[in-house]
Amino acid sequence: MSISRKRKKELRKLQEQANKLWESQQVLVGEAASVAREAGRQLGSYNREHVVPAVQQNYEKYAAPYVEKGVKTAQHVFNQKLVPAAGAVVGSALSVWDAANDTRSKLSDDRRLTLPDLDAMAKNAKKQGKKASKTFAAQLAAVQPPAKRGVGAGGVIAILLGVAAAVGVLYAAWQTLRADDELWVADDPLRAPEA
Repeated sequence: MSISRKRKKELRKLQEQANKLWESQQVLVGEAASVAREAGRQLGSYNREHVVPAVQQNYEKYAAPYVEKGVKTAQHVFNQKLVPAAGAVVGSALSVWDAANDTRSKLSDDRRLTLPDLDAMAKNAKKQGKKASKTFAAQLAAVQPPAKRGVGAGGVIAILLGVAAAVGVLYAAWQTLRADDELWVADDPLRAPEA
């Protein structure tokens, strides 16, 4: 079956219109992509100029005092509770070690083994524990690092939350401004199908 001349002429017109529409869509998509790039650049600038300083200021105003208080509390617990307890344990272990060495030396000297005086050992253990605790606390106090100013753990968390929020805003902007799949532009312009 052959197509009449009139139909061929109408089909050619339709193909020319489709080609013109395709070209105009490619131009429109190209302009939309440049607008999206500019919007991303502007969003980055806004983030650097407004969001980051606001996050830093709010961290210093609200979170920094609590972080500093937490650090001081941790240092207090470490210096006042943990160090003395560790010193007592170390002192007790040293006194047990000394008692074992005494017993071994008595055995090696072929002396008669006698039961140790448990009260004296307990007193010796307490004395050695207190001595070791004081020494350990003094050495630890001498090694205290200087107070450092800067971003602590809370600051890092706040910065990470700020970055995550900025990434979320950028992703939402990109999703909003990106071209739909139907408006996808190929590297080589596609020709309209032949009629």
